[in-house]
Amino acid sequence: MKIVLFGASGKTGQVLLKKALQEGHEVVAYVRRSASIAISHPSLAIVEGQLHETQKIQEIMRGVDACISTLGGASLTKRSPQIVDGIQQIIQTMEKERVPRFLYLSSFGASESKKYMPQPIRFLICDCILRVPLSDHNINEKRIFESSLEWTIFRPGGLSNGPETNKIKHGSEAFTLKGNPSISRENVARFMLQQLSDASYVRKSVWMFE
Repeated sequence: MKIVLFGASGKTGQVLLKKALQEGHEVVAYVRRSASIAISHPSLAIVEGQLHETQKIQEIMRGVDACISTLGGASLTKRSPQIVDGIQQIIQTMEKERVPRFLYLSSFGASESKKYMPQPIRFLICDCILRVPLSDHNINEKRIFESSLEWTIFRPGGLSNGPETNKIKHGSEAFTLKGNPSISRENVARFMLQQLSDASYVRKSVWMFE
């Protein structure tokens, strides 16, 4: 499958890029600086560009099967308008180029999943610690919901650098969270790639924990 990956230089994006290549996918990594990608592979194309460069994004979307975003702001206190605008650009270009599948990495606590957290965890996480990044995710998720794409939104718990395991809990139904569970980036990447060929969570938001 041919994939465009946004956010390939980030912590989760790097793991996902490596696994995608190992699984035989052809990947186009769209990054601000090509030097941020330390690996080379016959099935990897690195394209340097900004999220507002409409023409570049349109060119890399042609003939693509799916698009994955692991984009996220680098600050807990400052909004990331360039990423929010970039997600809108990605959605519009995918619809124009008829790229059907969009996988978007969000966070647990975004949109309605905030209600799954009991107090005082909800207040501490959603209204204090992650208030700014969740605000950006909420905007992005709303735009994705309203699109015509075959999207899946992934809402993992706290991300860790642990190993890949078979202990993944996931679902799209409402529930009450207990504790503050986490999940490794390795498991997140593996699960996201599995959904490229699985329609179980098409046009659904899925929570993920270990």
